[in-house]
Amino acid sequence: MLDTALSIALALITLAWVLNLYRLIIGPSLPDRVLALDTMYINSIALIVVYGIQVDSKLYFEAAMLIALIGFVSTVAVAKYVTRGDIIE
Repeated sequence: MLDTALSIALALITLAWVLNLYRLIIGPSLPDRVLALDTMYINSIALIVVYGIQVDSKLYFEAAMLIALIGFVSTVAVAKYVTRGDIIE
């Protein structure tokens, strides 16, 4: 039962990732693309965590934490660049 739920979760998260990729490419404005990129890394974290549960390995959770830290910092940097024009004042 758990294997079926994990497979369905992987499929739905992958679908969400593909839809975010579409918004990243087609997005009408720059803020839409930034939000799509932010959501894509969150979906990537979810994929890694669900896969880690499926294969029963703790290594994937550490990788997901590292991606979360890098994604947060990059989102802040891109948002600052979009609003002010430079990252470091």
